[in-house]
Order: sequence, then structure tokens, then C-alpha cells
Amino acid sequence: MSRLKVVIPKGSIYEGVVRLFQDAGIYIEHNDRSYRPKVSIPELEIKIMRPQNIPRIIELGSHDVGFTGYDWVVETDADVVEVLDLGLNPVRIVAAIPDTLTEKDLHKKQIVVASEYERISRKFLEKNGYDYIFLQTYGATEVFPPDDADMIIDNTTTGRTLREHNLQIIDTILESSTRFIAHKPALDDTEKREKIFELKMLFQAVLEARERVMLEMNVPPEKFERIVKILPCMRSPTIAPLYGDQGYAIKIAVKKKDIPSLIPKLKKFGAVDILEYELRKVVS
Repeated sequence: MSRLKVVIPKGSIYEGVVRLFQDAGIYIEHNDRSYRPKVSIPELEIKIMRPQNIPRIIELGSHDVGFTGYDWVVETDADVVEVLDLGLNPVRIVAAIPDTLTEKDLHKKQIVVASEYERISRKFLEKNGYDYIFLQTYGATEVFPPDDADMIIDNTTTGRTLREHNLQIIDTILESSTRFIAHKPALDDTEKREKIFELKMLFQAVLEARERVMLEMNVPPEKFERIVKILPCMRSPTIAPLYGDQGYAIKIAVKKKDIPSLIPKLKKFGAVDILEYELRKVVS
């Protein structure tokens, strides 16, 4: 099989992507001086680059697949295939202005808008009828207002940094997360397509496992029917009789968010010896 050329992002997205590979059973060994880390399986060749550059690199075909934020796919207008939304590093691209200004104030004059996202910014500003001068930034965009910009268009997770700089969000332009993307012709190559979708399956299994835990419990015979009816399992529970006709052992994979309400209910309804443990992968 030909080697699949993979590009992963440096910066804030890096750790999440490397951990995803690791949880999938693929180990990446990297030091700060190298942009070509070692990988535990020979089918992959990995390079590290800035997330802003990855969509166009994938489009041009120098690499087969890569990981980057959806915001940079939109910003670069790259013609790539989204294989999987990993849901990692969720952010919003927002328009924010100083607390001392209103949206009405902005439409009375020509404004300076600072952002790393030129394409996204211009599309938003023109759609909303602003008279503006665009100012390209290279990080720390939130420090530009009020002296050097009237508005910024930037990414945020919680909005806390913006509030600390006395900025108010006036619009959410785009929601973004880390995406697994591919070069279109790579998906036409039978061997590469197979490897890409093997990776997709492994990543989905890891992500699904992160959302679930395994519950095991013993249930007396007289409590069985009532308990089985309330189990929020993926399909149907795994059930085995206990030795000596003492009841049943039940095993289910459930969403982590359901655990705080489910375990007390199971206990109340008669389940005993309840065990909870983490999953590594869930392959549906």
C-alpha cells in the first residue's frame, strides 16, 4: 500500500489530534525541533504545519488528508472533502465592538475592522452594508480596539477574553470545530480511500467511546422487567443469568450525561453491584 500523507496542525489543535490518533492506537512521536514526527505504523507519513495553511495544501494535493479548523476551510475557500467533523476545539467566529459603541454608531462612519479572517470578514461586512477599511492581524486581535480598530472579527470559545478587553459580541458569523479533510483525487485512489475510511472508522469509534461508559449490574428476577424498560442502551442490553437462578447480570453502554440520573434510578428500582468503567472504542 502506498503511504498516506497526513498533515496535522501545530498550535492549539495539535494536542487534540495527537491524542485522537493515540486513542485510536496510532502513536506519534514528536520533538519541538522537527516538523516530521515519527508514527507507529508505516502506512502513514506525517508533517506538522500551521492550521491556516492546511486546507490549501490538501486542495493542491501535496498531502492526502489533514486536520484543521472549519473556519480555515471557509477562509481559504479550499476545494476539499470533509471526511469527518471531529467536534474538537469548538469555537465561534464573532464580530465584536467596544462597549462604548453601538451597531448604529458603526453605520454612521467608515470603520476600521481588524481580523485574521479577511475573506470571512469582507463577506460579513459587505452583507451588512458597512463602510470599512480592513486591517489584517496576526494574532492578539482583541488588543486593537478601541485605539486601532472599531470592530474585530475573531474566534472565541467562551467570550471571556473579549469581555476582559471591554468588547461586546454583536453577531456570530460562523461556528467551527476541527475537521478531518481530504484531497479529492485521494478518494479516487482505491488504496488511499480504504486507508482514509479506516482512519475515519477508528476516529468515530474513539469519539463515540468518549461520550459513553459501560455499566454492569446484577438484577433480582422480580426486578428484571421494570429495570430493563428504563435502560438507555445503544441497541439492546447484554443479559446473562446469574448462577443459581439468583437473577441476571446486565451490561449496557450509555451516554455519560445520563449517568447522574440513571444510577440512582437503577438503585431505587432494585439493581445491585453496579459497576461503571470507561470505554476505549465503540464500533457501531
